[in-house]
Amino acid sequence: MNFNIRGAVIHNIQQMDNSELTGLIEDSISQGEEKLLPGLGVLFEVIWKNSDPNEQQNMIDILHEKIQK
Repeated sequence: MNFNIRGAVIHNIQQMDNSELTGLIEDSISQGEEKLLPGLGVLFEVIWKNSDPNEQQNMIDILHEKIQK
């Protein structure tokens, strides 16, 4: 079976308002379920692709700072 995760996630969030989208993200993180990670990855991809290079570098800096080696 070939399932388009990106398309499904985008379709599901298109009609959400800011509050609903915030709730989705916070619930996905707080539940900590592995099955929710692909959806969060799609959301991150959208953010990344729509960020300028300075914003992308800021995200990388945050990741490096918060994920200790």
